[in-house]
Amino acid sequence: MTFTWGTQFKIHVFGESHGEGIGVVVEGCPPGLILDVDQIQRELNKRRPGSSPLVSTRDEKDQVHIMSGIFEGRATGAPIMMSIQNQDVDSSSYDKIKHTPRPGHADYTSRIKYKGFNDHRGSGGFSGRMTAAFVMAGAIAKQLLIDEGIKVLAHVTRIGTIESKQNVTIQDIENNVYENMVRTADRDSMQQMESEIAKAKDDGDSVGGIVECHIIGVPVGLGEPIFDSVESVISHSMFSIPAVKGIEFGSGFEGSRKRGSENNDSLILQDGNLEWSKNDAGGMLGGITNGAPVTFRIAIKPTATIAKKQDTVDLMNMKETTIETGGRHDPCIVPRVVPVIEAMAAISIVDLMLRNYSASQNKSKQVSGGGR
Repeated sequence: MTFTWGTQFKIHVFGESHGEGIGVVVEGCPPGLILDVDQIQRELNKRRPGSSPLVSTRDEKDQVHIMSGIFEGRATGAPIMMSIQNQDVDSSSYDKIKHTPRPGHADYTSRIKYKGFNDHRGSGGFSGRMTAAFVMAGAIAKQLLIDEGIKVLAHVTRIGTIESKQNVTIQDIENNVYENMVRTADRDSMQQMESEIAKAKDDGDSVGGIVECHIIGVPVGLGEPIFDSVESVISHSMFSIPAVKGIEFGSGFEGSRKRGSENNDSLILQDGNLEWSKNDAGGMLGGITNGAPVTFRIAIKPTATIAKKQDTVDLMNMKETTIETGGRHDPCIVPRVVPVIEAMAAISIVDLMLRNYSASQNKSKQVSGGGR
């Protein structure tokens, strides 16, 4: 398994859903950076299970424990190691499904790849609980970005078939998202989204949705084409999140319906400053940030674990059978994914910024050396 992501700003994730705990080691944080540990906890609280009637009843406190890398409120330059404990674990419902793969889960693929030695309890290392590690690391990245005047804001735009209005503002996102259970910026669609989740839960089923993310204040010039373009790096990080099934930037798939004259963004002058007429490009051109907000949307599949009876195969007896899954699960994971998407977006941008800085430093050394 690959538990490491990043080039200059690296995160190493460890733990399993029903093991002792979940943790992350962050490498590359600049020494001296002021870090608010309470802010790390606040970010964790945003994705914590048991936080509303619409999510899993697994009641984990997710209290962050800093093990290294932060001293007297500042990054030391050493790896920052953080962890949370798994305290409300119930593995009783998983023994009976060890040999009957759950539809939509990684049970079968992980069993084959790891020769049956994988931890099947709560999906082990494939569990959405692993994203707590992403959020801890993302809380560090977010604080670094704030110092650079960069904000990362995500919000739910669709739950099932219920969509938010199109003209949501950045202020709406900042003011509303973490004030409601479904994490939407649109107050008008909030109750309908809640009802959509509640109905799926009552039916023993689940629903998915879409999360939109804006990264505001990103400077021009980030991205390492061809293979590490901004889109490539962000997409890589987003598909590390369980349940993510799609991504689009700017006008995305809708842009394929337009003509070039409609989809192209034009440079304009506003009070003597260069601006963009609109942002169908999603904040990047040629895989490099163009100064506009980096904007993308993420498709989240319906939670795979549902109460309804489903078909599967008993791998021990090689016979078709049915399965009914117990345990404590989210009828819709979309609201809890919002802080995770923000976290991975922040980590992606920080890594690209540090790569840009590293490249410029190397070029300066080469120029200096060549003049001697």
